[in-house]
Amino acid sequence: MNIDYRILMPHESRNYRIIRLESLEKFPESFGADYQEALKIEKFRLESDIDEQNHNRFVLGAFTNEDLVGICAFVMDENGQGHIYQMYIKENFQGKNIGFGLIQAVIEEAQKRFKGIDIFLEVTDKNEKAYRLYRKIGFKEVTGQAGQKEGDGNTQLSLNTNDFLHP
Repeated sequence: MNIDYRILMPHESRNYRIIRLESLEKFPESFGADYQEALKIEKFRLESDIDEQNHNRFVLGAFTNEDLVGICAFVMDENGQGHIYQMYIKENFQGKNIGFGLIQAVIEEAQKRFKGIDIFLEVTDKNEKAYRLYRKIGFKEVTGQAGQKEGDGNTQLSLNTNDFLHP
């Protein structure tokens, strides 16, 4: 199976919305948003970012035969830190290392745009598969005050793009 990883283009923002809603419906425990509430939102913030091709906010997609099978969003915050959100691979494509490739592609794009940036993400403590994936790529648990979120059941991980070595 041939997989291509690339930035979603403006004409693909609707495809992003479809796969984002699917992720919320099928795996509600893995995301901080509610499917029913998301259905009521006319246009997601990241849809607008895709339409406008915002330099500080982008969504990478995993494609097979031009079909979008995975998404991962990157957002640069006002403090100069990067954040990964909404990592999702369609159910039928999970377990095929597509998520691994997608995260790598996001890190590489962030390094091109913002040399030496720290990237943070959170993973729910129930999602052991995702946690192992992020650790395999090189993310490390954030310890101390910055990484503590009392009782929310999430673990914060970080990686500096300068430390990332493409395997």
